[in-house]
Amino acid sequence: MPGTPPPLGTLAGHLIRRIRDEGPLRLSTFMAEALGHPTLGYYTTRDPLGAAGDFTTAPEISQMFGELLGLWCAQAWLALGSPAPLHLVELGPGRGTLMADALRAMARVPGLTQALRVHMVETSPSLRARQRATLAALPAAAQPPHPIAWADSLAVVPEGPLLVLANEFFDALPIRQMQKTARGWAERCVTWLEPESRFAWTLDAGGGAALLVPPDLRDAPEGAVVELCPAALTVAGEIGRRLATHPGAALVVDYGYDARPLGDTLQAVRGHAYAVVLDDPGQADLTAHVDFRTLAATAVAAGARSHGIVEQGALLHRLGIQQRAAALKRGAAAPQAHAIDLALDRLAAPDQMGRLFKALALTSPGAPPPAGFEPSEG
Repeated sequence: MPGTPPPLGTLAGHLIRRIRDEGPLRLSTFMAEALGHPTLGYYTTRDPLGAAGDFTTAPEISQMFGELLGLWCAQAWLALGSPAPLHLVELGPGRGTLMADALRAMARVPGLTQALRVHMVETSPSLRARQRATLAALPAAAQPPHPIAWADSLAVVPEGPLLVLANEFFDALPIRQMQKTARGWAERCVTWLEPESRFAWTLDAGGGAALLVPPDLRDAPEGAVVELCPAALTVAGEIGRRLATHPGAALVVDYGYDARPLGDTLQAVRGHAYAVVLDDPGQADLTAHVDFRTLAATAVAAGARSHGIVEQGALLHRLGIQQRAAALKRGAAAPQAHAIDLALDRLAAPDQMGRLFKALALTSPGAPPPAGFEPSEG
């Protein structure tokens, strides 16, 4: 609350000490601390998903989402020549719901479950515990024969053929923001105002901000904001490198844009409602729109091939979500059938998640276009 200094032992108190010692913090530093501080960060201290949390992701809306992504993986595996072993990696796996639904769907394909080495890339201790419980409840036929592994990053996953799933992962990675001023480009930073006892925005004109802005955007008008996500490009480069040296594919689903715009997309969500970004750090989710074009270009520069970008609704329809919904509704009571229809709309309708959320596929250079990304369909 403005006017009241945060108590010691809170994330806000930790950030204030850093600002007093180091000066204003880059937005990327503020986000990294707010979301991922080892003991005080948003993701390390709670399960943020579901009705009791702050937001709901597609896998939590309906099993159809994870099942279709699992079948997408199965088709990709077959197209790659059914390599074994196969590393199946999920980045930011939430509660493990997507992976559980995907593994149940993949169990229908002979030999695939036995080939899998599953890796969950997750840094949150509370979410890791939830993922373990979710996956332990899988039926025996869907349980991979090798123990599921947890990792802090993709970089520590063993080399080899791989499939990567990343649903609402890249939007939560820390961003930097550059703002055009009357004197040129400056970086948006976070400071602490002592008299008012609150966090506030400030601008740092040093550090070569103009050099970080893409050349095609440097002549933007005063007040324009350009967002950069170095962490996302590091991950995209690692995916591209692996796909260049091993057979595989990756599917990225997130909300964002397919052409680089100007603008501030940073948002905070708490209790399923928008919150003020700088209020109560560590108590709200912080995200920004994903720059799919730059993500794809980075992976391609590292050796991968890109496919897309397509809207989530279009992809799900191509993968058969209407048929899957119809199958689930057969024999279902009226309330359950209505819930399935609502979930279908929420995932695929243009006025809900269907248009805002996009999908990008990446493959090894010699692999065919994956399901839903065939040239004739988009």
